Amino acid sequence: MGTRINMQSPSTPDNEAHRLATLKSLNILDTEAEERFDRITRMARKLFQVPIALVSLVDENRQWFKSCFGIDATETPRDISFCGHAILGNEVFNIPDASQDTRFADNPLVTGAPNVRFYAGRPLKAPNGDKIGTLCIIDQEPRNLDDEDLIILDDLAAMVEQELSAVQQASIDELTQISNRRGFHQIAEHSLQVCKRQNIPACLAFFDLDSFKPINDQFGHKEGDNALRFFAEQLQLAFRETDLVARIGGDEFTVFFINTSTDLANAFVERFTSQLEEATQTDKRPYKISFSYGLVDYDSKRHHSINELMIAADKIMYQHKQEKNQRKHLSSL
Repeated sequence: MGTRINMQSPSTPDNEAHRLATLKSLNILDTEAEERFDRITRMARKLFQVPIALVSLVDENRQWFKSCFGIDATETPRDISFCGHAILGNEVFNIPDASQDTRFADNPLVTGAPNVRFYAGRPLKAPNGDKIGTLCIIDQEPRNLDDEDLIILDDLAAMVEQELSAVQQASIDELTQISNRRGFHQIAEHSLQVCKRQNIPACLAFFDLDSFKPINDQFGHKEGDNALRFFAEQLQLAFRETDLVARIGGDEFTVFFINTSTDLANAFVERFTSQLEEATQTDKRPYKISFSYGLVDYDSKRHHSINELMIAADKIMYQHKQEKNQRKHLSSL
């Protein structure tokens, strides 16, 4: 693999923390191959007549390939990556002959497999503008790109960005801009497996708004939408950044807590109840927003998926809602 003498590892972008948060919010890392991305890398390989084309996403310590043609690896260390350099700029990062470039001549990707000589990577931007990876083409022979080649590569990268935007939209609830059911399942399932392997405690709260239909009936569906957005905002403000907040559908929400017991989570929910009531009064809303909830500890022997954990929490929530309605009925007699 050669001795690293002059090899230059990529610098860290100034907005690295925000960039990584954006990348993780897409819930795309370590997912299965998808035709919509593979189609673009196949086009790139054919149009440029290169053996290797990749959609590479630059994570904290690695570059991971969402789409990969021409090499067997699914990821490589970030400190030897070409794409780590590419995301530092806005234009195509072009290396005609890596063996003659002092930054890369003794890079193990150059001195050994896949024997990179030519590299061109166009940074990929997330919908918010953060550069999260590249569409790159690689050859084992030196070569140059002309202006028309650069335009083609730019067009192909724009296609990848459109697909990344679609990924985000598919996992984000359009109304509240928090994770939807699909996005929640993707990241929560992965988190659940981590908790299982590392024996980390976790729990899940399932929320259902009380008397939401009367808000729609009395104030209209537009105001009902405003109430749902308001509730989602208060959830995000009340809980920690490590807690996964999502709208499951309709007036149902969930929060997945990692490294948290139900005792602590109950305290969080009680605090949230007070904050929600205070915020409703401060906002001078003409209606009360309240909720019923169920809270369940993760038990690896009983809950084999995030869906089973949600079903258990939903069942407890429903029982609490029935008890609340019965008390309300008795007090009105």
